[in-house]
Amino acid sequence: MSRYSPGKYGTVLDMIHILIGILIIVLAVIAFVDPEKNKMLFPVIFFLGAALNLVTGRMYLKMYPRQKNKRKAAIGYIIAGALIMVLCVVSAVSLL
Repeated sequence: MSRYSPGKYGTVLDMIHILIGILIIVLAVIAFVDPEKNKMLFPVIFFLGAALNLVTGRMYLKMYPRQKNKRKAAIGYIIAGALIMVLCVVSAVSLL
């Protein structure tokens, strides 16, 4: 049995999802109310989304090391996180 049990770390992952999700929603509302004034929030929103996907993928790899379907999901999360991180960098560079 893995020392990273889904029950133990599932709660941590849920809390991370809730906190970062609320933060993303608040920042998105602020950013879309006045996009010109708050354009620096867009790279932050992308970064938080990427971080959320990367953390989820990493936790899935730790929690389910032997389950192929969960491992595929983890790899999908990591790839999505990497793509969103690229959007974060492109967004930040376009603001310079």
